[in-house]
Order: sequence, then C-alpha cells, then structure tokens
Amino acid sequence: MVDFIPPAARRVVVLGTGGTIAGRAASSGDNIGYTAGEVPVADLLGGIAAPEGITLAAEQVAQLDSKDMGFDVGLQLAQRCAALLSEADVAGVVITHGTDTIEETAYFLHAVLAPAKPVVLTCAMRPASSLSPDGPQNVRDAMAVAATAGAGGVTVVCAGTIHGAPDVQKVHTYRADAFASGDAGPVGYVEEGAVRRLRDWPRSGAPFALDAAEIAAMGWPRVEVVMSHAGASGALIDLLVQERASGAAAPVRGLVLAATGNGTVHHALEAAALRAQQAGIEVLRATRCASGRILPRPDDRLRDAGALTPVKARIALMLELLAVKKKAQGAA
Repeated sequence: MVDFIPPAARRVVVLGTGGTIAGRAASSGDNIGYTAGEVPVADLLGGIAAPEGITLAAEQVAQLDSKDMGFDVGLQLAQRCAALLSEADVAGVVITHGTDTIEETAYFLHAVLAPAKPVVLTCAMRPASSLSPDGPQNVRDAMAVAATAGAGGVTVVCAGTIHGAPDVQKVHTYRADAFASGDAGPVGYVEEGAVRRLRDWPRSGAPFALDAAEIAAMGWPRVEVVMSHAGASGALIDLLVQERASGAAAPVRGLVLAATGNGTVHHALEAAALRAQQAGIEVLRATRCASGRILPRPDDRLRDAGALTPVKARIALMLELLAVKKKAQGAA
C-alpha cells in the first residue's frame, strides 16, 4: 500500500516597496496628510486570507514613497521576480507599490521579464491608517490574479480592475478607482475573488537581459522628458546639449518629447530637438494624450513611441540605450 502524498502547496510571494498602501497618518480621517511607506508588507497581509490552495510569503524589497522610485529598486524587483518565478511551487508574485509611479515600474518589469507566470502590482489611494483603507481589498484581488491558472505577464490591479502594464495610466489624483487602460481597455475584473478576463494577458517579446554588475558598470543612461506646449521654446533642450558638450559627469543621452496630439511638437522645441539629435542624443516623441497612438507620417524627422506614454517611452529608450552600449562594449 502506497501512502497518499498531497501535492505541494502553491505559493504567492508578496514583495513590498512602500507607497500609500503602507502609509500612516496621525488621524484615521486624514487621507492626504500621511507618510508613505510606514507599514511593513508582512503587516499589510494581516487578516487577508490567501486564495484556496495558496500559501503566502512576504518580503520587504524597499520602503519608500513611489514618487522617489528609482531604477535601482526596479532592478532589484526584476531580479527577485525572476528568481521566484523560476521556482516550481511559486504561482505568481504580487508587488505592493505606490500609485504615483506604479505604471512605470509595471512597464519596466513588462519589458525586462516577459514572465509566463503572473507578476501583479497593486496599490492603494488611501493609507493603511484610513477609516476605510482600500489597500486590503486590492491586495486580496491581486492575490486572486496571481493564483489564477493560466495567468501571466505583468498587470496592475486596483479597485477590482486588472490593467495590462503596457496600457495602465493613473488618471485621477484622489479617487479610489484612479487608473484606466485607454483604448485597450482592462484585461479583466476581479469579482468576489474570481477573475473575469476580457482579453489576453499582456505579453512582451524577448526580455532585456538585466545583469546587475553590467548595469552598475555602465550606469543607467540619463533620459529626460520635455513637454511641448503653447509658447514652448527650445531653451531647456539647448541647455541639456550644452551640458553634454561641457563634459558633465552624467550627460543626457536621450530625450522624450511629450508631444501634443498625433505627435506634434512646437516648432521651436522641434528645432532644438533636431539639434540635439544631430549632437548624438536619441530623441523620441510620445503623445501627451491619455488615449490613442501616434500615427507616423513619411516626412517625420523624429521617430515616435507609438502608443507609449512619455514616462513609458522614457523607460523604453533607457533600455534601448543600455542595449546599444552593451553591444558596443561586446564588440570592442
């Protein structure tokens, strides 16, 4: 007689980075005067039941206000996610994050991981100390997505809605349902712990190989975002070009123009951008519009970022510049 051996439990690992979801205020009625990144991620999980058949684990990767998020933390998250997702019993990873830059971290992970298993970022618009915090339900919903069979890619879950990393944007300053997915629409919804999927899980192409030692040696390329607007001038771009020519320690290597409409740029700003491009700075246009994509024209002199927002186009350009530098060093 052979004893029955139960299957190993599937795990969801929750990585904490701080944010409003971990925020604390002096008064439970204060939803704006809080300090972000105060509550440890393990404490955020208190009282939240795991989905059936799932065990939970928590790790603190960072504890900060997401407005101060940097790519070094993003690199830590990417490497930890890659390691965890390679473990057979890990169903998926949940990341608690601040709302201000969650779309940037999500897109970065989407670009560098291309995960077959789900990586789910979640957040809150009210701090943990609030009379009615939204964080616990968002974490519960994110866990449901991470535990869903067949789920994959990088998503953001907030207010019961599942957004794909390439599409998600924060579109409201204060309300609990602060995110949208533009023309693409949400990937789906979480309803009473069950996922109702509307379209395919977000997938990316071949991931960018992130070697921490290589990146530390090369350094993150500096890419700035400059907005086109009525009455814009090229003065800021010209100053960045002058700084680069002066031999500054960390010169700008790329520019993203937050363009109007279908990628249009004020003539003075465009002239400066063309001068910057001639000086060896990579320039990319991305629309300021919340929805839609740039449709290119045959006479465009500055390439465009398609449907990417300016902040996501910045990430894409940084990774492109890293890849170019890495290739050049390999060929040397």
